[in-house]
Amino acid sequence: MSHADSAQRSVVSLAGIGANTAAKLEKLGIFTLQDLLFHLPLRYEDRTHISPIGSLKPGVSALIKGTVALTDVVSRGRKSLIVKIGDGTGMISLRFFHFSAGQLKQLTPGTVISCFGESRYGYAGFEMVHPEYTVISSADMVITESRLTPVYPLTEGVRQSTLRKAIKHALSLCQENPSWLTDWLPSSLLKSFNYPSLMEAIHTLHAPDESVTVQALYSGSVPALKRLAFEELLAHHLSLRLSRHQARAWQAPVFSLDPSTRRHFFKSLPFTLTGAQQRVITEIETDCKQPHPMLRLVQGDVGSGKTIVSAYAALLALTSGLQVAVMAPTELLAEQHFRNFTGWFKGFQTEIVYLTGQMRGSARKSALQMINEGSAGIIIGTHALFQEQVNFHKLGLVIIDEQHRFGVDQRMALRDKCGLENQRPHQLVMTATPIPRTLAMLNYSDLDISIIDELPPGRQPVITSVIPAERRPDVIARISSWVAQKRQAYWVCTLIEESELLQCEAAEKTYLQLSEALPGIKVSLVHGRMKSTDKDAVMKAFKNGEYDLLVATTVIEVGVDVPNASLMIIENPERLGLSQLHQLRGRVGRGQDASYCVLMYQSPLSDTAKHRLSVLRDSNDGFVIAEKDLELRGPGEVMGTRQTGQMQFKVVDLARDTDLLDNVQQIADSLITETPEAVSPLINRWLGKSTHYAEV
Repeated sequence: MSHADSAQRSVVSLAGIGANTAAKLEKLGIFTLQDLLFHLPLRYEDRTHISPIGSLKPGVSALIKGTVALTDVVSRGRKSLIVKIGDGTGMISLRFFHFSAGQLKQLTPGTVISCFGESRYGYAGFEMVHPEYTVISSADMVITESRLTPVYPLTEGVRQSTLRKAIKHALSLCQENPSWLTDWLPSSLLKSFNYPSLMEAIHTLHAPDESVTVQALYSGSVPALKRLAFEELLAHHLSLRLSRHQARAWQAPVFSLDPSTRRHFFKSLPFTLTGAQQRVITEIETDCKQPHPMLRLVQGDVGSGKTIVSAYAALLALTSGLQVAVMAPTELLAEQHFRNFTGWFKGFQTEIVYLTGQMRGSARKSALQMINEGSAGIIIGTHALFQEQVNFHKLGLVIIDEQHRFGVDQRMALRDKCGLENQRPHQLVMTATPIPRTLAMLNYSDLDISIIDELPPGRQPVITSVIPAERRPDVIARISSWVAQKRQAYWVCTLIEESELLQCEAAEKTYLQLSEALPGIKVSLVHGRMKSTDKDAVMKAFKNGEYDLLVATTVIEVGVDVPNASLMIIENPERLGLSQLHQLRGRVGRGQDASYCVLMYQSPLSDTAKHRLSVLRDSNDGFVIAEKDLELRGPGEVMGTRQTGQMQFKVVDLARDTDLLDNVQQIADSLITETPEAVSPLINRWLGKSTHYAEV
């Protein structure tokens, strides 16, 4: 093995790591010494000094030393061992739920111990639950550490002590052999940003010396942290750039459209396109005339008319003799696309097929056959389009709606069964979630971005008001007069904690209360635990005017179009992100009349919550709102990092490290031209096994 790649040695080469532990470490993505070095601490514990018991604060972990005053076994509630210790400045109880007879003997009054844990308020003043402790046998025993203690992300069967020991060993090996771990960032860059070398940075984060405080590590002001965060952002950016480069190398069918078909299509529409829609259509057309795959993201606020733009792209594929797949995250949305496309393509000889997971029997069989033979021109559906039994005849264009709801693997699965010889379909991705520039650069730098920044004429901005829940009776009265004018309304019950079950229960309760409070008004209910078919039936009935008021959970966030529903009440809006609230609000204002959204919050509101809701009240611009959301809550919430397709970072915290993004693009350019050999190793170091995503 050459020196240069010795950091690629298996972790089994370290003392104390056998095959069994190595297999467990693989679950953490740790295979080699390099992986181990890049497995950075989640947080740090400060055992560098002893805190007086009298100075402890709730929720803060500290190292203390004291003499046992009392030991007692309490059987109230869960049986537990209580040990009271004091140091002259104060007393604290240590509580152990799991204890042995040996501990009872060991922790007798008069014994001096040191312990580390988080203090909190208990029944009788301050307590620590299950602290780590050591009995102090001699006066000169050293109990403090010289450095902060790292706490690593773990997996079942791997202990902190095992990881700490292995990482310490790996660090010393790499320090003895500096050539093992190549620093791929040019020294001129390190100099201009005042960044330490790679080995220095890694050492600082695993074993910070006394000059580094916990606060500095958490705030991200430590140069070592900045350097690694920058390198990680660079690796992500490079991987997307590379994937774009690879995509450009693929062949794709060239679309062409004769001007008369184009004129006929636009003439047959019941509306005129806005300037922004026409501009985006031209961008798509230019892409699809190239012999390599289009990868374009169309961003447009709720109601800006993205779907018709995608329908025009579909027309390009159809007239070139190819199939189109349109994929939506919910059946409701897929059905809406099906209705829209069916209307717009009435005068064109094309079969439109609808495919969802609910389809069974002969309907499903004939749909699959039409897709396979090519008699189906446009195929619209949900995740069902990824299923193995679905095989396209010649798929020329993939349209994905609300892209952040699909994982990367799913998009790849669809692309891989297009039935084209040595070619890839064009991809058009749509989202109504405006993505702040910083995140777009990170998550979508493999895509060209188009923005529809103009609402169709006649669309009214939604008038938003913020009121306390104490005024609920007034709001209910307002619904009565609203319905009397033959209009419909939504009542949205938001998340209670993270539990879908509780959220659905809250919606059911609200539904019963409102049905009682509003006799003579037809109320319906839709929530996430209902079967898709039942949900769709309720939504359809609401759209057809059979109900006046729809009580719903946030399942209605995406894409349902009911022009007559122009009042929305959102309960507990302080629990949702601004972008999500903006999405919900976009369900009203679909018609020609003035529309209203009432944000009904629980008092008292924190200052941040007040500020957030006022942003929403004062703006209808999704981009302004998304930027604010990023500022106030951080990126995981904005992007919905819980989705499978989003980036997971080891070091980067986007809320903290946004300023680092400013130089990423420029440094990436110079690496690609000046040291191209650094690109792949950098990507592999940070993204490891996940780089098969590079081609999406």
